[in-house]
Amino acid sequence: MKRIIYSAFTLLMLISATGCKDEFFDINKNPNAPTDESITPELILPRALHATGSRMATSYDFAAHWTGYWARSGTYGPSNPQENYEITTSYQSDEWSGWYDILNDVNLMEKKAEAADQKFYQGIAKVIKSIGFMYLVDQYNNVPYSNAFDLTNNILPTYDKGEDIYADLLVQLDEADKLFAAAEASANPGIAQADIMFNGNAGMWRKLANTQRLKLIVRQSQVSGFNATAEIAKITANGAGFLMSGETASVQPGYTVDNGKQNPFWDAYKTTYTGAIVDNYNRANNYVLGKLRGSNDIRYQYYFSKAITPLNGNLYYGYNFGEVIPNSDPKAANSSDVAGPGLAKTPTQAQWVFTSVESMFLQAEAIQRGWLPGDGKVAVTEAVRESFRWLGVTNAVATADAYLAQSDALTNYDAAGNKVNFIVMQKYLALVGINNFEAWIDYRRLGVPADLPLSLSPSRGSNVIPKRLLYPQNEYSYNAANVAAEGAIDAQSTTVFWDK
Repeated sequence: MKRIIYSAFTLLMLISATGCKDEFFDINKNPNAPTDESITPELILPRALHATGSRMATSYDFAAHWTGYWARSGTYGPSNPQENYEITTSYQSDEWSGWYDILNDVNLMEKKAEAADQKFYQGIAKVIKSIGFMYLVDQYNNVPYSNAFDLTNNILPTYDKGEDIYADLLVQLDEADKLFAAAEASANPGIAQADIMFNGNAGMWRKLANTQRLKLIVRQSQVSGFNATAEIAKITANGAGFLMSGETASVQPGYTVDNGKQNPFWDAYKTTYTGAIVDNYNRANNYVLGKLRGSNDIRYQYYFSKAITPLNGNLYYGYNFGEVIPNSDPKAANSSDVAGPGLAKTPTQAQWVFTSVESMFLQAEAIQRGWLPGDGKVAVTEAVRESFRWLGVTNAVATADAYLAQSDALTNYDAAGNKVNFIVMQKYLALVGINNFEAWIDYRRLGVPADLPLSLSPSRGSNVIPKRLLYPQNEYSYNAANVAAEGAIDAQSTTVFWDK
């Protein structure tokens, strides 16, 4: 019998759909067990979208710590290797297995959709795969791609080069746009319900595909010989546009206040369904807290929460990353958690995947570089305004404009020297807790923020912020020849292909 691999969530969905009981996993005996024919794109898609949103929202606290967003609270002692940067093959290994779990499901969905001529599901699969493989390349550089899911012929898959994967992802997104443009909802059973992101709105999927393409292009801004103009031309030619103000791509499967059913960000960083505090570890980092407060930027009150038990009237209290905190210092209850009211609005809110804020900053950078038409100052102003709107800041536009009207180089476009770096720094200040991973990308890509402090861990030595993760130990144990072909990997000095 053909071997089929299913994720736990997909299996649970199938149990519900088929009424399987004790014999569910014995596919040779149970006539109700899942077969290749019973797994449909309609069943796979909701799980894949929810899992993607959950991973992107809750898996990158390490990046938040490395890039000055978050720090460890005074209730906890040192946390290595996070704080001394001595990365091991076990550190964050779930990044590898977690993404490949999602991608395996999505690959199956794509094959099923192609066989049934369900173009909408095909297009969605290509978009999700572009996101997942981008994250893998951004952390590991070369990874299994072309043979990643061919277990019959390639049980030990070889590694594709990161730049080749990126190039093909751009091709796949171009194909996705064409699929969406040609798709008919009636030929894609259940798409309005299964698509928990856009409810079958092809126009919005085309915008997301274009915005994802722009992200892949901007990532490669420092790569010698990369032809951004040609790739941008393909995007503008289709006329679908990008995610704009109020058009955040988010998933909503029906989050509710119940065990394991809350919004992922809320569930990870705010409270359980019973109201108990979840996270006493992650707290505001003094670096970003100082940047925000020092520039009269009210957004710190939306990224972070007031201390439950403030000391000496200090409602917003943070820590320095990696510092040795004396037992006498303020504890978790005396400091600001990372799930402020602008991020954790309700436990039932939709989970953002790709925000309008990030999209508009990507466009601003592309405009400033001359890749897209427009004015860089106007574009970054609109992006900052969208950040204030997205967070729910009172009188968002007026407050954002007052912030940008200050005379210093941090907040004023005209006063800034390097305009691209100004835009990226403003992007950094706009994505606190929203996309921690993107801050790590931009720091490696451009060195922004330029004054980002290193960990204060006494055991850090000469280590700097890691440039990548190490391949997980399972690859060395079970795919030894192929991972060995990648040569010696050092998280301190071995870079991903776009980190020039």
